[in-house]
Amino acid sequence: MSKKTGLDPNAYVELKEGETYSPYISAEENIAEFTFKAVALGILFGIIFGAANAYLGLRAGLTISTSIPVAVMSVAVFKLLSKAGINNTILETNIAQTTGSASSSVASGVIFTLPALFMWGMAPDLLQMTILAMCGGLLGILFMIPLRKFLIEKEHGKLPYPEGTACAEVLVANEQSGNKAKFIFISMGVAALFKAMTSWLKIIPSHASFNLPFIKKASLGVDLSPALFGVGYILGPRIASIMVGGGLLSALLIIPAIAYWGDSSTTPLYPETINLIKDMPASQIWTRYVRYIGAGAVATAGIITLIRTIPLMIESFKASARHIGDGGKAKARTSQDLPLKFVASGILVIFLVLTFVPQAFGAVGGVDTRIIAALAVTVFAFFFVTVAARIVGLVGVTSNPTSGMTIAALLGTATIFLAMGWTDSAGKAGTLIVGCVVAIAASISGDTSQDLKSGFLLGATPKKQQIAELIGVLTSAAFVAMAVLLLAETFGFGSQELPAPQATLMKLVIDGVLDQNLPWALVAIGASIAIGCELFKIPSLPFAVGVYLPVSTMTPIFLGGLIRYYFERKTKSKKQLENRRERGVLLGSGFVGGEGLLGVGIAAAAFIQGRKPAGIGTDWAGNEMFAMLAGLVGFALLVSWFFNLIRKAETEDA
Repeated sequence: MSKKTGLDPNAYVELKEGETYSPYISAEENIAEFTFKAVALGILFGIIFGAANAYLGLRAGLTISTSIPVAVMSVAVFKLLSKAGINNTILETNIAQTTGSASSSVASGVIFTLPALFMWGMAPDLLQMTILAMCGGLLGILFMIPLRKFLIEKEHGKLPYPEGTACAEVLVANEQSGNKAKFIFISMGVAALFKAMTSWLKIIPSHASFNLPFIKKASLGVDLSPALFGVGYILGPRIASIMVGGGLLSALLIIPAIAYWGDSSTTPLYPETINLIKDMPASQIWTRYVRYIGAGAVATAGIITLIRTIPLMIESFKASARHIGDGGKAKARTSQDLPLKFVASGILVIFLVLTFVPQAFGAVGGVDTRIIAALAVTVFAFFFVTVAARIVGLVGVTSNPTSGMTIAALLGTATIFLAMGWTDSAGKAGTLIVGCVVAIAASISGDTSQDLKSGFLLGATPKKQQIAELIGVLTSAAFVAMAVLLLAETFGFGSQELPAPQATLMKLVIDGVLDQNLPWALVAIGASIAIGCELFKIPSLPFAVGVYLPVSTMTPIFLGGLIRYYFERKTKSKKQLENRRERGVLLGSGFVGGEGLLGVGIAAAAFIQGRKPAGIGTDWAGNEMFAMLAGLVGFALLVSWFFNLIRKAETEDA
């Protein structure tokens, strides 16, 4: 019996025994799919958004899913080609977005971990970073392949895979009518122009702040960042509000409390060993104390998130493991996966590369050490890939507890290394590299499963999508690594421009286990904040991230969330709401892409010239206050443009 469900709400209905899902393109149709132009376009967009996401993650500690932006941009390019007489199909567009979206997960795993090596003074080279990015990405995809039949086909109706379903709907909508890619391209240009004004020409500052009266060392600020504003709209009002709440707790309560307490202190408070608290500005108090409180909060929240999902993890692992390799020799085009022999061979090759290629783990011990590290990678990656692929089917990629999984992998590896006495710098590097590969694998398994869900709804050939994912990893890894190296050379990690918050957190975790010298009192305060959030039913992880990051980073995110909240409350019809939400997401994604690409471009120019761009400067404003006011006015104009363009969706798209 065949049940035609299409791409409407009925697509989520659980199929009964004997029923099959009828995709947009039937299994009997053999139309163009895996073509050179589709893969080439995906590679190009993957490089663009991979570099942009690397910049965003190093700046704000989070990345965005690029499936929908890449899909919409691919549709636009293919429409231009069709006008030139070059025909294309929706399955080619799907292959382009599948190839292009892989880079986001690679960027996430790299920037969440490897910058810690730079902070330790053990900077990796391009070859090492590329090998690790490839190993993590390939491992995540290969472990996911045997699970597809069960998670995507048999669990259809039980696991909605929200991003994958949304991406399929966008592709179908754009296939039928409209061209919405112009909003991404326009917003990329606007964001790049604004970034050029703040970080290249430097005619307005990239940051505005002011001190609050009556509260000791309390201050508020805002990063004048289109990318962070766009992320806020994408995240939505709830998460944005929770994150800024954590930032306000740090800026208006924790820092002043430490300042008041330190007024009577006559000796430095550990971990500071030289300066007294009363002599520190607010920024130094944040660096020396609040950062550890925030780290304790984020680590605890990540572990709590992981613990909360343990029943689901165990159930997911058992269910998925029972069905590994189901239907490996399916005859239908829409059920064909890469063979298990290929999967097993690929995993073995990656294990051997990590063990016997010195450039993978760098200066980490001998072969015996690398074997144990490679085994840790394989075991942790297998478990977390299996778990993540199912979790994102229920809650989506943005709720995938990748940070908690990475921390768990780091704690497990660090404990093994501590027991074996590998506590030197090489041991720290080895622990971090294990976490890096596992983080990429867990992250890309979520992306791969969402892409395979899109393909399932559209009627794509799974093995062709899987090949596209592998190509996406292999082609984007070097460019993501190159972007990270350029940014490190130009701005440095831990700077105001690129604080690399997630990597700093991972560094603190490893240092704490192997050196056993963390300021545990501060960490405990952070842990209590996370636990308090859970007791009051506040999502602890986004709140903890807000505590951990400067409030100026949270402010534009909060503003973006408010804009989305306004439209969601003021929009009357469901169609208008969908139009505004989609346009806002596309504009926000363009902001991320434009600012990120120009940030990488500035780093490349600085690398070539041997110095950062001097710019024109803000002397024209007369003083710092007027310069910041000019920056705020410019940012307000940007927000107003964003707001008006979304509002017009009511008449243009309704």
